[in-house]
Amino acid sequence: MPVYVALLRAVNVGGTGALPMAELKGICEGLGFEHVRTYIQSGNVVFLSDESEQAVGEKLDEALAKKFGKKPGVMIRNRNELQKIVDEAPFPDAKPNFLLVNFLPDMAPADALEQMVAPDGEEAVISGHEIYVHYPIGSGKSKLKLPALKAGTSRNLNTVRKLAEMAAAMEDGS
Repeated sequence: MPVYVALLRAVNVGGTGALPMAELKGICEGLGFEHVRTYIQSGNVVFLSDESEQAVGEKLDEALAKKFGKKPGVMIRNRNELQKIVDEAPFPDAKPNFLLVNFLPDMAPADALEQMVAPDGEEAVISGHEIYVHYPIGSGKSKLKLPALKAGTSRNLNTVRKLAEMAAAMEDGS
């Protein structure tokens, strides 16, 4: 059975997108996903399902729309895709918490970086459905403008590594 990682957009600890991870787990279990595990309070969930990547993403987005009144956006990656994202991360000298992986619902536009305004020395690399961004001063202080990121959700490399580990352990039956 495939292992999937769902990365929710616009879900956080407070504000209008607040969703306790226990509730997210319950929603996923209610959809028939198996061995559901969440990771930190930012909308990360690892689970098993016989359904396709597209089907699980649509089901979860619809279920969350019932709670929030609109679809928050769900990016689904399978275990192998997530491991590849970790393995191919650029900027090897960057602090992992200053390197964000932006998960997009579709392929990143080829010209996405042409619109980038990086006043603090930010660097970005497009790789399929992801855009990696290195924030030398941290993302919280950055004034980066990159419109292509708006459709997706981002996680720092430490979080992506942990999710990849969780997915690998689930696939191995741990």
